[in-house]
Amino acid sequence: MSSHGALPYVDPRARRGPLYRAYARLAGSRAAMWLSPKVAWKLDPYLMRLTRGRVSTGLILPTALLETRGARTGRLRRNGVIYFHDGERVTIIASRLGLPEHPSWFHNARANPDVVLGGQPFRVEVVDDEAARTRLWELADRVFPPYAAYRDRAARAGRSIPILQLVPR
Repeated sequence: MSSHGALPYVDPRARRGPLYRAYARLAGSRAAMWLSPKVAWKLDPYLMRLTRGRVSTGLILPTALLETRGARTGRLRRNGVIYFHDGERVTIIASRLGLPEHPSWFHNARANPDVVLGGQPFRVEVVDDEAARTRLWELADRVFPPYAAYRDRAARAGRSIPILQLVPR
């Protein structure tokens, strides 16, 4: 897995400006939810790899390239994910827009917990403790408010969205 430099620190408690909030609202819209799996999720791994993580379809959202090993194949897999920091840990949310199935990268990370995010090596820990999940959801909603709608959508489908914390290796 590759290494492209430092992962920018994302403080979930930082105040977000009006442009950021508007873009996050747009990214959580029905149109974006239709477009994401058809275009953005396919384009981002290539775009982020070519630009060393500087450009993605997430534009101003804190997005980084997650590199996992396939659960069945062991092949390298790349996906763009939204992230934020919680101390020295990095948090990512396996939301997949709140659809009924977990994203494939989540299954890969559980099967092979040594991953790379933004060129830095991490070990994945799935957060199961409800108090920790509640605290992390509050932070996640500050970074990307559409997560609240994704949680509702996932709950209607009978799915609890996994929260992963990445510990530096």
